[in-house]
Amino acid sequence: MQKQKEISMESTIRQTITAALAEDMGHGDATSNALVPAEARCTARLIAKQDGVLSGITVYRGVFEALDTAIESWQGRSDGDVIAADDVVASFQGNTRAILAAERTALNFLQHLSGIATLTRSYVDAIAGLDCRVCDTRKTTPLLRVLEKAAVRHGGGTNHRYNLTDGILIKENHIAAAGGIATAITRARDHAHHLMKVEVEVTNMEELRQALEAGADVIMLDNMDNETMRSAVALNWELTNGRVLLEASGNVSLARIRAMAETGVDIISVGSLTHSAPSLDVSLLITPETAD
Repeated sequence: MQKQKEISMESTIRQTITAALAEDMGHGDATSNALVPAEARCTARLIAKQDGVLSGITVYRGVFEALDTAIESWQGRSDGDVIAADDVVASFQGNTRAILAAERTALNFLQHLSGIATLTRSYVDAIAGLDCRVCDTRKTTPLLRVLEKAAVRHGGGTNHRYNLTDGILIKENHIAAAGGIATAITRARDHAHHLMKVEVEVTNMEELRQALEAGADVIMLDNMDNETMRSAVALNWELTNGRVLLEASGNVSLARIRAMAETGVDIISVGSLTHSAPSLDVSLLITPETAD
């Protein structure tokens, strides 16, 4: 199963790279084709311009390989590595035209994904020492989810469900459609196999009690203040001896997350990890090879 997932991920990445290059290349790089001899080669160096956490280095290399760059002498850091400003993150030799044509696409992937990993690490560090996990959401860029969720892991975070098939998450509109929390959970149980957990979103203590009594496996505490979350944790222990996982969500910030974790919740999901992370500043510089 793990091998199948790896093959599926590799296939998805290849398809994403191909589509991204097609978008940027059009019918060819008019500038490089006009200025650079077809056989010219160079050394390319990827330089960090700020501190951060690296993610997307495999995709970065894959973009150049997709354009037949004829890479030689590759040296590169690994996803999840902490990097500092002025670090040489990767270097290699290859065809100059191909490198210049692929440069922007490769950097776009790496900067975006490293930005996610860097922001995630900030949140993870903010709750260090507490028994709580930082988790992402499905608020991802369409068609980049597999890469963005990997970037969250590179930053030390954990992943929520990958897609709608992975688990049952009953939210406000589902509850309205089903006619109530207890009914929604009962119907979900009837359709879930024995390995699938059922999570439900609640907004107040009365809804929490209903969800606990109806047998939810995980409960999302939506936009609750810290005092209410502490009460929610206490009620969970009172009714289930802490069996139910509590996930805090909504209005999460770096300034607030530690106080949220100190309420005793098990997971804090942060949509901004993927939908609002600033790109990490890196640049690519080339040195042309000279004839002997």
